[in-house]
Amino acid sequence: MTVQAEAVVDLDAYRSNVADLAAAAPGAAFMAVVKADAYGHGLAPVARAARDAGADWLGVATPDEALALRAAGDVGPVLCWLSAPGRDWAPLVEAGVEVTASSAQQLEEIAGSVRGRARVQLKVDTGLARNGAFGAQWPELLAAAARAQAAGRVEVTGVWSHLACADEPAHPANDAQEQRFAQAVEEVRAAGLDPGLRHLANSAALLTRSSVHLDLVRAGIATYGIAPGPGLDHDVDLRAVMTLRGRLAGVKDVPAGTAVSYGHTWTTERDTRLGLVPLGYAEGILRAASGRAQVAVAGRRVPQVGRICMDQLVVDLGDLPARPGDVVTLFGPGDEGEPAAEDWADAAGTIGYEVVTRLGGRIERSYRGD
Repeated sequence: MTVQAEAVVDLDAYRSNVADLAAAAPGAAFMAVVKADAYGHGLAPVARAARDAGADWLGVATPDEALALRAAGDVGPVLCWLSAPGRDWAPLVEAGVEVTASSAQQLEEIAGSVRGRARVQLKVDTGLARNGAFGAQWPELLAAAARAQAAGRVEVTGVWSHLACADEPAHPANDAQEQRFAQAVEEVRAAGLDPGLRHLANSAALLTRSSVHLDLVRAGIATYGIAPGPGLDHDVDLRAVMTLRGRLAGVKDVPAGTAVSYGHTWTTERDTRLGLVPLGYAEGILRAASGRAQVAVAGRRVPQVGRICMDQLVVDLGDLPARPGDVVTLFGPGDEGEPAAEDWADAAGTIGYEVVTRLGGRIERSYRGD
């Protein structure tokens, strides 16, 4: 390693995760979700790896992300699902992107802004109270979709929803949402529409709830080797795709009683060796993990100490014979004893999703297996 801070993305591990997850839902098509710059892993190379591994679909949140996939050369099925009003939908339809309508107003905006026939999937809110048509909005959306399809302006290709508590398999909301979704599909048929692809399962449901595999499953965080919830019992062996590491910018021996970093929130209890790592919250390192996270140096875990700063953090090396330039691994698959992204999430009181998606700043990204 020669750069100051590096996120190494193992695309072979990603391909393996995708293939194993797809095999866990053999009767369904597989969507690899690559929104948010592939959860911080890099949109274009991850999308290529997903297709290499057999992903039938790619999923993104925003129209701009879908167009970025097309600009990167992807030509396969893509679904996007989140946009504020006023979007010009024509470029997406012309690019062969399937779009989501979550209200009658949005569907009419889509149908009215394109010359050809837009391929549209309908989203119903079954209990997340987030995106999707809820209550009386759902029959309004179905009526608008039936009118637009009869007029040749849209083609309904799918109906879908999102689970709120799939990472808690025993939560009663899962049964309730599954039942509401089945009812919504019947309402689609009653409106004279073919529901097309029915999909409800995210990563956690793919791993734990086969009854919602349906026609397509959507896997996001699990494809990156990060557990979608703590303690989930499943048979898929996932491997972390990203390794985040830096190099020691400085090493100093200090006596007992030395206070470290802003606010002097931590003080050495013994003579020790401190290491300075040029990574901080400007790179997305969670400040909330200050004093609770660990890193790995020379195959040994050592604590991060004091407050994490904008550009740097301090680690207590103890008696390790470390020198400036030595590699420090914040998280990865554990091959060299390093913590996982989930360990940093636990230290900060958050989830693994946030640990990887927030990374940026001066971190350089590199790839294995591209």
